[in-house]
Amino acid sequence: MLNHSGTQTLSTERLTLRAFCALDAAPMYKNWASNPDVTKFLTWDVHPNVEASKEIIEIWMSQYEKPHTYNWAIVLDELDEPIGGISVVGLDDENESCEIGYCISTEYWNKGIVTEAFNVVIDYLFEDVGFNRIVARHDPENPASGKVMAKCGMTLEGISRSIKKRKDGTFYDLANYSLLKSEHRM
Repeated sequence: MLNHSGTQTLSTERLTLRAFCALDAAPMYKNWASNPDVTKFLTWDVHPNVEASKEIIEIWMSQYEKPHTYNWAIVLDELDEPIGGISVVGLDDENESCEIGYCISTEYWNKGIVTEAFNVVIDYLFEDVGFNRIVARHDPENPASGKVMAKCGMTLEGISRSIKKRKDGTFYDLANYSLLKSEHRM
């Protein structure tokens, strides 16, 4: 049985993970939502303007009252503004499993920030919420995302071939990773 407790504030040495708020629209747009390099491997397109970022944040804020919503802004403490996001993008209560998705400003790629954020989320989801399995997937053309998953202790389970369509209509594969509570460093 899961103990859904929603988007609680989580902290690491360099980061605060917290719920998005209305003031995050401008930093979201500036730092990652307007950058095609960030959204290249995501399911959503770049935001055309800050209003689009504001609209999605308003939707997210309305979902925070639900205890099974897990959607964090990744705030670099020294900057004191969001530089990315990490969330549960798929939830299976019956099987105590969830899928994580994340994205971050290109300025902060290859600095261990997503790994740091993902690790604290994994700890929270296993220890406090009680999930048995956490999964994440990435396009094999984006190997950096797979490196994050591996650094977080996840195991590559295999490749699902031509499982999704890109924005241009072509099909692409997804590399599937998982981590079980019994494997997690507790």
